[in-house]
Amino acid sequence: MTHASYPATTTTLPIGSDADLAWVRQRVRQTATDLGFGLVQQTKLVTAASELARNTLIHGGGGHVEITSLDHRHPRGLRLVFVDTGPGIHDLDQAMTDGYTSGGGLGLGLSGARRLVQEFALDTRPGQGTTVTVVAWAGGAPASRPVPR
Repeated sequence: MTHASYPATTTTLPIGSDADLAWVRQRVRQTATDLGFGLVQQTKLVTAASELARNTLIHGGGGHVEITSLDHRHPRGLRLVFVDTGPGIHDLDQAMTDGYTSGGGLGLGLSGARRLVQEFALDTRPGQGTTVTVVAWAGGAPASRPVPR
């Protein structure tokens, strides 16, 4: 069986309000569905996207997400890149600890999102912002793959 190869498609959505958070969740779910993700995988990915989008809004002061369909590969995947130009994360180890929160939440945003996807990368510079990249593969491919660019 031969799989057709298509270029990666990227959509950028703003994250500046609660309404944008809903739109991000909807777009991630639709894209995951289109790529053939199962219901459980979709739910995990949408949950991770929701947590990361909320962090972008609340802690980063807003930003954007780049949603890229990795349908030129087998298995198919979905890459989400959340970018803000906020204050950055001053203590990354602490921020990645379950239960830590700098706001009023449960403290499961970053650490929870990391557990829900196969690949997770975070780049932060105090005073310059944060970029979080996550990738999920249809069928749950192993986490040993590098984050595709």
